[in-house]
Amino acid sequence: MQSKERPYILFVAEIIYSNICEIKKKNPSFTNIDAVEGFIGTKTYKEISSGQFHDEWFKNLKKNNFIDLNTKKKIPEETIKLLNIQRDLVIKQLIQFPSLYYTKSHFPLEVSQRAFDHLWRMCESYELWCKETKQTELVILKIID
Repeated sequence: MQSKERPYILFVAEIIYSNICEIKKKNPSFTNIDAVEGFIGTKTYKEISSGQFHDEWFKNLKKNNFIDLNTKKKIPEETIKLLNIQRDLVIKQLIQFPSLYYTKSHFPLEVSQRAFDHLWRMCESYELWCKETKQTELVILKIID
C-alpha cells in the first residue's frame, strides 16, 4: 500500500481543492465548474497566484531549518527546488486580470481559461493521489470519475 503521507508538491493542490469543496458546499446548486470559477478571485486564490502563499511557506520552512514540523524530518533540497518551480508555474498560470475575466460574449479570455484549466488539473492531481493512496473519502468533487 502506498504511503498516505501527502507529498509536499500536493500541498497547494489540497488547499485549492479544499477551498473549492467549501464553495460547493455553501452553494449546493453549483457545478464543479461553477465552484472553480468561484474560487478565482478569492483571498486564497490571490495569495497563491501572487506567490505570496509560497513565499510565506518558504519563510516558515527556512525559519525551522527546512524541518517538517509534522514529520520532524528535513525536507530534501530537491523538494524545495520543485516547490520553487511550482511557485513560478502557479504565478504564470494563475496570472490575474480580474477586470478582463470575461469578454462581452461571456466567454472566458485565454488567460482566464488557462487559470481555470490549471486549477482543474491541480484538483485532478489531488484526487488521483487520494485514490492511489486509498483515501477515497477525501474525493469529494469526483472530478476524475
